[in-house]
Amino acid sequence: MARKSSQARRKLDGQLERVRPLLDLARPHRGWIRAIRDALGMSSTELATRLKVTQQAVIDLEQSEQNDTIGLDTLRRAADALDCDLFYTLVPRQGLDAAVRAQALRKATRHLSGVAHHSRLEDQSLDEASTRAELEDLAASLVDRRGLWSDAPR
Repeated sequence: MARKSSQARRKLDGQLERVRPLLDLARPHRGWIRAIRDALGMSSTELATRLKVTQQAVIDLEQSEQNDTIGLDTLRRAADALDCDLFYTLVPRQGLDAAVRAQALRKATRHLSGVAHHSRLEDQSLDEASTRAELEDLAASLVDRRGLWSDAPR
């Protein structure tokens, strides 16, 4: 399972890297539906006819997009009516491998901080290099294990 998860992360990371440049593409101030409709020279009444809804419904859906409350199904229907493709993806803020390693390190740090506290009380604490090596080893062993994301603070 660990190898499979790791391969899946690397594959998805590669695909998402191609999407990452699109993150700089800002949504127009009045939303994509309105921007494309205006650029096409299409009135809200014409779009309403294509969507088989009222003109007020078009105004409402454009407002909904602007307010980030539009449903994905509604956005898809509007895209179809504008002869557009809807592109939907989640792009992790960091690579998936990096996110898993960072979580494993956080979890290992939490685990070892309790151990380190007891070791200091018994005057058996490790030097910094040994502590870091133990932390890295524990983090590596946690990658791809069930429960990695339980109790995961953001």
